[in-house]
Amino acid sequence: MTTSSEKQKMATELIKAVDALNREKGIPPDTVYSAIERAVRLAIGKHYGDDDDVDVLIDRRQGFIIAKKGEKEIDVTSGELGRIAAQAAKQQMIQLFREEESNNVLLDMARLKGQLLPVPGTIQRVEGGAAIVTVGKHEAILPRGEMIPGETPHPGEKIKALVKDVRKNGHRVKVVLSRSDELFVQRLFEKTIPEIEERTIKIERVAREAGYRTKVAVSSIDARVDCVGACVGVRGSRIKDITEELGGSERIDIVRWNNSDDQLIRNSLQPAEIEEVFLYHLLRRAIVLVREDQLSLAIGKRGQNVRLASKLVDWDIEIMTEDELSAEIERAEEKFGSLPGANPQMIEGFLANGLLSYEDIEPLTTAEVMEMCGVDEETADEIIIQAAEKLEAGDGGGRAKREGPRPQQPFVAPVTAQDKFDSLFKGAPDAPPVDPEAPPAEADAAPAEFSPAADVSEDVAPDAPPEAAPELPPEAPDGPIPGLKLKGDDVQPDA
Repeated sequence: MTTSSEKQKMATELIKAVDALNREKGIPPDTVYSAIERAVRLAIGKHYGDDDDVDVLIDRRQGFIIAKKGEKEIDVTSGELGRIAAQAAKQQMIQLFREEESNNVLLDMARLKGQLLPVPGTIQRVEGGAAIVTVGKHEAILPRGEMIPGETPHPGEKIKALVKDVRKNGHRVKVVLSRSDELFVQRLFEKTIPEIEERTIKIERVAREAGYRTKVAVSSIDARVDCVGACVGVRGSRIKDITEELGGSERIDIVRWNNSDDQLIRNSLQPAEIEEVFLYHLLRRAIVLVREDQLSLAIGKRGQNVRLASKLVDWDIEIMTEDELSAEIERAEEKFGSLPGANPQMIEGFLANGLLSYEDIEPLTTAEVMEMCGVDEETADEIIIQAAEKLEAGDGGGRAKREGPRPQQPFVAPVTAQDKFDSLFKGAPDAPPVDPEAPPAEADAAPAEFSPAADVSEDVAPDAPPEAAPELPPEAPDGPIPGLKLKGDDVQPDA
């Protein structure tokens, strides 16, 4: 039989334990007391074979446990219930505490979903490429795929991250962090730039390729505030802080937002100079014409500039020169001329809506083809079916379209007068083979001057003159042909 002093001591320890759970795990005292009451009721039921007429109550102020089965009072501190019943009660309490703890974590972290961590997390360990991060009293995971490419986590390191997802996994809560998400950059801007936090400047859209380049479109509610200048800061101080948090190598372009799609596309492709923009709303396609010397600048290194610009403005942007567009139109006219009921009105209808291949026609509806071509329903169906068949058969249906939309290979200069002149020697039996893809032997053009918003192809210097011609190969045995001279891009015989 337990003495009164021992009962008093146990009651005091129970109150202290409940306070500790509340303080360390955030579990409310009433929840703890309720869990203990349920566990004691379970133990009594195990001991007597049933829990009928079992009543358990804990004095919240003094900590005494009062248990009865019917009219019989049970001393739960005396060991009367036995080891098995006590073990069952203990297991149930642990389970109830874990459930309550996970619910508290879920509630706390769910409020942070889509936001930066209130304070930088601390990397505890790295497992299988993923970093386990301590966030206050909780643990979160930063998967390898959510890290910025090239960064390596180290235990003890402090990091800023976005709470990307919070979900319950059994009795545990899984908190997923991210540093590669576009929203992470947006939240860094909001925290770094006071005008955004004050809602004077608004971030309209963000397009990002983590670790390489990001475009952020911003607008200003107050006409007196320059949204681009405010984001960049004095001598780039503000944007520099954000860049350093992203690892130091990621480039950030600030784009001035405009409600006009035409102007927004021009802004997103800066610093390239745009000649003309053609918008085709049916396909959400924008064909952008640039001069030859602006081509590599508009496309960007590995097509990054135009790819991010397309994502930012939500248009499929294709960069072309005027000659390239003319060639595409000629090829499209030839292809469309073989379709059922082909006539100038039909071809003009396709071209006016930005369709340049069978691939563009295939997803159209019958009603759309009827409207743009002025044909009946039967002919419209035949056009769509035949376009799909030609595309599947590889009958020149697809365009010579390049990824992003330009290729990732080095830009090849167009044929010049010198190239035409050199081609005259291809038939000579002793002439060595000439690789048309080979770069000029003397290409000493100065590199482009660095600009915060500029980006050029790796292998093309934008300052190089477009008509620069390579020297004649010294191996050519016959030399220039008498009676011919070069003028512009044409080879003309002397009079």
